[in-house]
Amino acid sequence: MSDFPDLETLLENITPEIYAALTRAVELGKWPNGNRLTPEQRETCLQAVIWYDARHKPEQERVGYIEREQHEHCGSDGDKAHDHSGNRWSEEQLLVFRDMLQQNPTRH
Repeated sequence: MSDFPDLETLLENITPEIYAALTRAVELGKWPNGNRLTPEQRETCLQAVIWYDARHKPEQERVGYIEREQHEHCGSDGDKAHDHSGNRWSEEQLLVFRDMLQQNPTRH
């Protein structure tokens, strides 16, 4: 038997101070002592922050919250109220762009 608590126990014991430290670590990519987080540590910290948020914060204050606004465009019935024709590239623009790419290829 291990003396190490299970994941649920660890998560339930996150204090506001621990939450702040985890959030800061995710934001900066390093621990308070300056050591960089591994990708696994960053993912685990972010999951803990999300778990804490879901239990202790209102929806609009949680990590990743996006406020949804009412609008009338792009697929709604009000979509016909404005013109999308300017949102498309002309044949000439596409040819110019293609030529630019061929002259200056991007290397990844």
